[in-house]
Amino acid sequence: MRCAASQSRWCPFEGSRGRRGRGLRGASSATWRRPECAKGRARDRRVLLSREGLRAVPPSAEELQKTYGLTNEEGKSVAFEEGRGGLTKVVLNHACGSSAEVYLYGACVTSWKQASGDEVLYVRPDAKFDRTKAISGGIPICFPQFGPGEMKQHGFARDSVWSVASTSADYNPDDRDPNVELVLEDSEGTRECGFPHAFRVSYSITLHRETLQTDFRVINTGDSAFEFTAALHSYFEVAGVENASISGLGGLTYLNKVPDPNNPKQETEANEEVAFSGETDRIYTEAPSEVVLNVGTGAGVQIQNENWSDCVVWNPWTSMEACYKEFVCVENAKTSERVKLEPNQSWRARADFEVKDLI
Repeated sequence: MRCAASQSRWCPFEGSRGRRGRGLRGASSATWRRPECAKGRARDRRVLLSREGLRAVPPSAEELQKTYGLTNEEGKSVAFEEGRGGLTKVVLNHACGSSAEVYLYGACVTSWKQASGDEVLYVRPDAKFDRTKAISGGIPICFPQFGPGEMKQHGFARDSVWSVASTSADYNPDDRDPNVELVLEDSEGTRECGFPHAFRVSYSITLHRETLQTDFRVINTGDSAFEFTAALHSYFEVAGVENASISGLGGLTYLNKVPDPNNPKQETEANEEVAFSGETDRIYTEAPSEVVLNVGTGAGVQIQNENWSDCVVWNPWTSMEACYKEFVCVENAKTSERVKLEPNQSWRARADFEVKDLI
C-alpha cells in the first residue's frame, strides 16, 4: 500500500540525508543535539526511574520535548505530548502523513495511522489510561512472562514506566523515518514483582513510509543467569471478526488454550487460512517469519519477524461482547520455549508491520 490517501484500502469501518537525533547511546554521539540546560534534569529523572521502577513518575511531556523532541520542515517529527489520562506519549510523524503514538506507560504503541488517517491498531473501549492496569489495546509488551505463571499475568513491562533513551529522524527528503528508543531496567519495583534479576530491555520503534518497525532487546546486566518469555500482544482493527483471516499458519502445530487454559491441547492447523467462528486462543509454535492478517476490506497487515519463534492468535468472542467483533490479536511471541541469558548475554527480536492491498 502506498502512503497516500488516494491509495488507501484500509478503513475497516467506513468513515472511520543522514540521521540526526538525541539520546544516551554512545555511537555517533556527535550527531545528537541536546540542550545543555536539559541534560542534568533528564539525568536526574532517569535516576529516579531506575531506583523506583514501577512507582516512578516520568518526566513531564514538556521536559521530554525540550530534551528529545525533533522538528523538520513539516513540523514536529518526534513530539512528546500529554495523552489520555495525563500520561505522556511520544508521537512519531512521517513526512508522508502517517503517524504512530507510543505511551511511556508500558511502552505501548496505541496508534498507527496511515496517511489517509485510517487506524491500523485497536484500543479496547474498556482500556484504562490511569496507571491502575496495563493499557488494553495497541501493542502491549509481555515481559518477563507471557500469560499466567509465577508472576502476574503477562509480567510487569506493560504496566511499568519506561524511560527515553534516544530519538532520531532520517532527513532524507523522500523518507524521514522518526524513531524513539525506550528502556526498562531492573528496580525495586521489578524485584517486588518476583523477578530478582538485573536486566535492561530496549525497545526501538521506527515509523517508515509504509512500515512500523519494532526492535526488542533484552540484556542480562547481572552476575547470574535468568530465563524469560515475551511477546508483542498486538491488537489489529478488523471489519468484523467473521470477515478476518490469517494466512501463513496452515499445517503448523498449535496449543489450543480454549478448552482448558491450564492444560492446552496440541492440535494441527488443517486450514490454509485461520478464520474466526468462536473464542480463539492459540499458540502456533515454530511459526514462519511472515504471516498476513486479512482485515476484511481487501487490505491486510503483513507481519514479518526475526527471532519471534511463536505466533499467538486471540479473540475473546462473546466474553467481550462490547468489542470482540472489532479486533483480532496476532502476536509475535517467544513463549513455547523460555529464553535463558547468562551474564552479559543478550537476546534480540524484530517485528515489522506493513499494510498491503490483498486484491
